[in-house]
Amino acid sequence: MTGTFNLALDTQPAAGAASAAWLLLVLPALGAAVLLIGGRRTNKWGHLLGSGMVIAAFAYAVVLFFDTTSLAAEDRLRDLHLFDWISVNQLSVDFGLRLDPLSITFVLLITGVGSLIHIYSIGYMNHELEDRRRFFAYLNLFIAAMLLLVLGNSFVTLYFGWEGVGLASYLLIGWYQGKDFAATAAKKAFLMNRVGDVGLALAIFLMFKTMGSTQYDVVFSEIGNQSTGTIVAIGLLLLLGACGKSGQFPLQAWLPDAMAGPTPVSALIHAATMVTAGVYLIARSSPLYSLPQAEDARLVVMIIGAITLLLGCIIGCAYDDFKKVLAYSTVSQIGYMILAVGLGPAGYAFGILHLLTHGFFKAGLFLGAGSVMHAMNDEGDIRRMGGLWKKMPITFATWTLGYLALIGFPFLSGYFSKDEIINAALGQGGTRGWVFGGIALLGAALTAFYMTRLLILVWLGKPRWENLTSPATPDPESPEAPVGKPYHPHESPSTMTIPMIILAFGSVAGGAILSSMLPEWLTPAIGEVEETHGALSHTMVGILTVVLAAIGAGLAFLLFGRRETAVERPKRVSFPVRAARADLFGNHLNEALFARPGTWLTRALVYVDNRGVDGLVNGIAAGLGGSSGRLRRTQTGFVRSYALSMLGGSILVIAALLMVRFA
Repeated sequence: MTGTFNLALDTQPAAGAASAAWLLLVLPALGAAVLLIGGRRTNKWGHLLGSGMVIAAFAYAVVLFFDTTSLAAEDRLRDLHLFDWISVNQLSVDFGLRLDPLSITFVLLITGVGSLIHIYSIGYMNHELEDRRRFFAYLNLFIAAMLLLVLGNSFVTLYFGWEGVGLASYLLIGWYQGKDFAATAAKKAFLMNRVGDVGLALAIFLMFKTMGSTQYDVVFSEIGNQSTGTIVAIGLLLLLGACGKSGQFPLQAWLPDAMAGPTPVSALIHAATMVTAGVYLIARSSPLYSLPQAEDARLVVMIIGAITLLLGCIIGCAYDDFKKVLAYSTVSQIGYMILAVGLGPAGYAFGILHLLTHGFFKAGLFLGAGSVMHAMNDEGDIRRMGGLWKKMPITFATWTLGYLALIGFPFLSGYFSKDEIINAALGQGGTRGWVFGGIALLGAALTAFYMTRLLILVWLGKPRWENLTSPATPDPESPEAPVGKPYHPHESPSTMTIPMIILAFGSVAGGAILSSMLPEWLTPAIGEVEETHGALSHTMVGILTVVLAAIGAGLAFLLFGRRETAVERPKRVSFPVRAARADLFGNHLNEALFARPGTWLTRALVYVDNRGVDGLVNGIAAGLGGSSGRLRRTQTGFVRSYALSMLGGSILVIAALLMVRFA
């Protein structure tokens, strides 16, 4: 590797248009408050208010972006102090906003893609008029929490937004309250995220213990003076937090189950907000991870990203649920991003680049999936689809562009961002370069395979839905005779297709535009890109990636495009397919290592509490009660008995005194 890592740490007070940056938090938070407090009175216009608040935040974010670009590069790190938040003894936390190229980039993504998802939701949630305003309130709360996460000027402020995102995701994933699977998925996401949150919290505690502050400016300026052990410990604890929020190994099992929520929630969580938080956390902490002492921590970050990348690709090849295939695709693509930021200065910018392009094409893919399910009676089984391109031409066109961008088709957005990550991984040189670069290349081939399978089974071939009905559901008026509905696929309304068209444009042109300007734009926040020189040239890496993707797509066509697909899943399949459909036994592993031992420990503690602690307390009480009952029998009320007792006592006292005197 060659190059240097230069990062400006000094921030300037925010002024001008930036002094109103608090609006980014207030607008969506106000929308959520009005809709939740207003209740049913806001049913008629709540969706418009919720969408309008996020659109207004996006408009201000654009103004803030151009205001920042007008400044010199060294002046683009600004801090907006709002108020003193926590002041207890030596702990002082300033509630403020850090306005730099990194945070503004995320703000544009969150509010931009978030606005399109809000508009899409107007049409998608049209059948739930009574509860639609509550749905938009939760969406607004989600956006507000995510904006606080990326804009906060300290790790404590980030943690506040981090937990807010966790709460909002719990509410949205469990939206269908009457369905057990939704409640289970929401709890699973909430609890698994808490595991990662413990890591982030411990990292913050360790920062305060060693550096006396959690403010970014102080931590980043002092971290280089800490011991290697402290630096590595903080780096690994931050990674644990990132694994929980971004669904990385071994905490990835919650993310596919999050598909239980409405499709706009899936798009919001998997494209622009929650799952990108872990990537943001590591990129924001680049002054720590770029230190020579943090080499081991960076290596673990790369390992986690590479494992997750492959895991998501393999499982995505076996699922028949439309949204779950896309969910595991997200797991895999976030693995690419984690691998990139684990490369340090050679990969920070490219990880963020892939995050942005992924926001375009993956949001479009999820919204396209929602459009299909909206037209197919909420059907998600791709075996019951096929030939839908004739019925839904707009959705098909936008979805296909997102598919091509994801598999890295030349000159679409994914081609620019994914190739840069693969090239940077190979550029590590030696065994490390071949291992991580090879895994990234294999992931490109597998991605093309499972996404082409999805394209064929959903959109191409013969319609397999024509003589079928949707799975029967109980009718409240006659539960003894549930009846399924026939499929009548049709194009979605304009409120749903227009956001998909806009995202399709981003899928096509976003990579070319961003790749030419993003690295330089992010330099003040994450440092200059460090050039790498591996065994293969950049051009050869690009050609090899395209060839492998073509092989993966061609193999999928041979297996699924040249023969009819059965509507029912085969009862007997090979072990690799069974393992992939069982999430490579990730849930089994978590249950064996954590859930069951935790249950056994709880039962043991309950037993000790009941028989030990309670037994001791109850035993003492019973002993005192029994002895007092026996003593009560001596209270007869007869004077002669009391006199005899006094005489006996006196004799014992005299005998004791004589023994002491003459012994």
